[in-house]
Amino acid sequence: MFKDKVMVITGGAKGIGASIAADFKKEGGRVGIIDILSNDYFVGDISDKFTLEKFKDQVIKDFGHIDFLINNAPPPMKGIKEASYEDFINALKIGVAAPFYLAKLFLPYFSKDGAVVNISSTRDGMSEAFTESYSSAKGGINALTHSLAASMSPIRVNSISPGWINTTDHHYTGADALQHGVNRVGVPTDISNMVLYLCSEKAGFITGQNFVIDGGMSKKMIYHGDNGWNYTPSDG
Repeated sequence: MFKDKVMVITGGAKGIGASIAADFKKEGGRVGIIDILSNDYFVGDISDKFTLEKFKDQVIKDFGHIDFLINNAPPPMKGIKEASYEDFINALKIGVAAPFYLAKLFLPYFSKDGAVVNISSTRDGMSEAFTESYSSAKGGINALTHSLAASMSPIRVNSISPGWINTTDHHYTGADALQHGVNRVGVPTDISNMVLYLCSEKAGFITGQNFVIDGGMSKKMIYHGDNGWNYTPSDG
C-alpha cells in the first residue's frame, strides 16, 4: 500500500511509535524516526528548536520529500504540585510546539497526497488528578489538528486519542480488561492500524477530525455503587 512512501515519526523508538514504524515498513514504506531513545535513524530531543531543524535537514537529504508526518512523542506527565513552570512549558514544547514546527518545516516537502496524524489521548477531554502538563499538551494538539487541517489543505491532518494502550509484555485480565467495552486493554497495533488508514487513500475525504480509540471507556458512565465500584475520597 505504501511502497516507497516516506513517513516521519516522533517518539518512534518504542511503544505506539515503534508499532507504527514497523507496520508502515511492512507495507513497503520508508521511515525516519526521531526519539531521545536509541534508534537507527536520529536521536534527539524534540523540545529543542535547532534539533528539529537538523532532523528536517537529515530527512530531506536522505529522502528528498515526505508523505506522512506522525507526531507521536509523549509529553511528560506532571501535576500542579510537582511541576515547575519550566516543566509545564517543556511539556507544551514536546506536545504542541514541536508538532507545529515540524509541520512548518516539512510543509514545502510534502507530496500532494500527504497527511499528518497527531497522537493525542483521551486525557484531552478527561483527567486524573495531577496530570496537568500532559493533559494540557494533549488538548492543545487536538486544537492544533483542526487548525493545521485548515491551513495545510490539501494535505490532510487528523488526530487519534488512544485510551489505555499496553506497551509492555504484561497480560491484563480481570477488572483491568473487563472494564473496557471490548473486554481487553488496547495494544499498539490498535493505534497503528488507524494511523495507516488515515494515511491511505481510503481516508482521502477525512481531515480535521479526532478519533477516539479506547475500547469504549470514555463513553462509560460510572456511579458510586455500580458494578462493585465504590468511591472513597481521601482526606487530602
